[in-house]
Amino acid sequence: MTSTSANDPLALIAELTHRCPLHCVYCSNPLALTQRTTELSTADWSRVFQEAAALGVLQADFTGGEPLTRPDILDLIRAARAAGLYVNLITSGMPLDESRLEALTQAGLDHFQLSFQGAREETAQEISGTKAHAQKLRVLEWLKHHRLAVTLNFVIHRRNLDQLPEMLALAESSSATRVEFAHVQYYGWAFANRDSLLPTREQLMQSVDFFKKSQERLTGKIRIEYVVPDYYAKYPKPCMGGWGRKLMLITPNGDALPCHAARVIPHLSFENVKDHSLQEIWESSEAFQKFRGESWMQDPCKTCDRRTQDFGGCRCQAFLLAADAAATDPVCSLAPQRPKVDAILATVAQASACAPTNISTESKPAWLYRPNPA
Repeated sequence: MTSTSANDPLALIAELTHRCPLHCVYCSNPLALTQRTTELSTADWSRVFQEAAALGVLQADFTGGEPLTRPDILDLIRAARAAGLYVNLITSGMPLDESRLEALTQAGLDHFQLSFQGAREETAQEISGTKAHAQKLRVLEWLKHHRLAVTLNFVIHRRNLDQLPEMLALAESSSATRVEFAHVQYYGWAFANRDSLLPTREQLMQSVDFFKKSQERLTGKIRIEYVVPDYYAKYPKPCMGGWGRKLMLITPNGDALPCHAARVIPHLSFENVKDHSLQEIWESSEAFQKFRGESWMQDPCKTCDRRTQDFGGCRCQAFLLAADAAATDPVCSLAPQRPKVDAILATVAQASACAPTNISTESKPAWLYRPNPA
């Protein structure tokens, strides 16, 4: 493996498939999903892992869709470990049983990241469209008997913020040493469902206070990470560590993207790993070069002292909110387009004041938009 420099990617996000037993209303997968027949083969992925390691990548994040729907998942774990990569499985826990978990461990899996849609069955089913919560609780028990690093990921939003104490209690009763509470970020299906998922400012501040106290209480026991909604930020986050700076994502069919949502930006073409090496794509492809450096920046980004910290924010969010992928991310308080975000927040606050917290899908069946199975 080559030594890692500041210009090397650190992680490879391997979207093994778009197939998934869940149909979450905030799914980050594209609106048009890749079909199984066009997915990369085991041999293709094995070569990608070798090329990634040679490029300086240290970690492979297996995700989807649901990566466990790949029948060759054990071979893929072995291939990534043989390349010298640390392997992290990001999963819903379905389909999985104790014997298969044992096989994953024996194949060399390093890290198991289990996602939750809430702390209660009814909420989880409403969000995911599937009865999966009981299975996730079984997986938590099985994990206690394996030497695996465990992270729990709770995706939070207006519909489940009242369950934060229950979510944290689940983490404390598990073998997890890290728990991530990540607010929905508004791309893909989440963008379509934004008006029903975005929390109010009051809810956000209550959650911030909860996590501050929880972090103090659990210091040295469980690492708590909290990701706030971009729309409430004063400054944008360095999305994916900056465009094409730290991460490379490979889609199920082999296209290489700088981030999950990059396809929303029109007129960008993405090279495929079947036709080009990872090194060639990383160093010279049009898509990865597009928003690197500072030459693309507009005011106020190009003269802002923060431009080397947040790199102008998220390019996909800039396009979705400002119709210009080169614009300053509108969530930034300095952005000319910030009033658009403020208007969205004002609408959410007004709607929340006039409506009950829990929306019945029987009384309002149109609020849920779900991804179709690939």
